[in-house]
Amino acid sequence: MSNSPVRAQAEGAGRVAGEQNSAVGEQVSATAAKVAKATNRKASRAVKASPKTPKGSTAKTSAPKTSTDKPAAPKTSTDKPAASKTSASKTSAGKSPAAKASAKPESRLAMVRRARRINRELAEVYPYAHPELDFRNPFELLVATVLSAQTTDLRVNQTTPALFAKYPTPEDMAAAVPEELEEVIRPTGFFRAKARSLIGLSTALRDSFGGEVPGRLEDLVTLPGVGRKTAFVVLGNAFGVPGITVDTHFMRLARRWKWTDQDDPVKIEAEVAAIFPKSEWTMLSHRVIFHGRRICHSRKPACGACPITHLCPAYGEGETDPEKARKLLKYEKGGYPGQRLNPPPDYPGKPAPPLGSV
Repeated sequence: MSNSPVRAQAEGAGRVAGEQNSAVGEQVSATAAKVAKATNRKASRAVKASPKTPKGSTAKTSAPKTSTDKPAAPKTSTDKPAASKTSASKTSAGKSPAAKASAKPESRLAMVRRARRINRELAEVYPYAHPELDFRNPFELLVATVLSAQTTDLRVNQTTPALFAKYPTPEDMAAAVPEELEEVIRPTGFFRAKARSLIGLSTALRDSFGGEVPGRLEDLVTLPGVGRKTAFVVLGNAFGVPGITVDTHFMRLARRWKWTDQDDPVKIEAEVAAIFPKSEWTMLSHRVIFHGRRICHSRKPACGACPITHLCPAYGEGETDPEKARKLLKYEKGGYPGQRLNPPPDYPGKPAPPLGSV
């Protein structure tokens, strides 16, 4: 039997198998390409969607790395962790004293308690506080207080001995020759205006009050040259009637100690009067004025030598060095004479010298 048909059949079958294998191969290759392409797309999407990796770590994706991959950029000083450290350091530094003070203002009750404590401690510092004008009766105190405007009590005390020797009563002063009176009081300054006030008030005392100084506020303020401050000095120290004397020292310290923020003496008087019992008004005035003249000066307070710095919201406005501050103390606190030629027996300082003795 001839093998030709069999060989032909075998060759045909081989061709068919080859063709089939070729088709299958192509199909497999195409499928593999599709799968690879789909995998690459998924990997690409995963890389884009993945969050930034922390510093020092390596991102892992299903896509293989290539030579075109770029290393992660290093962190700079603008990264968030560095900023958070700065914020933390600012917080730990705390608020400034001014910010703390503004965040928690002093209550009215706390201020009143602090003010009354200042008064108690000043009473211990100045147990001898007194009016620093020499006088023997209400008339002399009234005249001396009028003369004390725009000058020191010391200069008034050095002037009044000659004045009262020549004009001892309201009747005598009412009859004074203006030029002669002016010459006597010239050392106190503004002597012409003060002479007119003294003659005017003396005339009013003679004509309207029987030659006596009245003991009521409403009567005193009707006298020429007499205001509330002068009236309270006379009432508190000659008649024992409580009153607050708002002079320049009292006004300055009341504002420094935050008892008031007013500038008008009458308003300051009213606000301070609401803080303290009426029985304390006269001695409070003496203590505050004493402290203002001796330690808490206008231009350069002696903060470093002040006994009430723990109660003073204005501490630091003046000299805080103790040695330098002690050199700023005046009168008996600095070892110098006081303002009175005839001080009270319990006054610890030296009497002031008479006019012209120095």
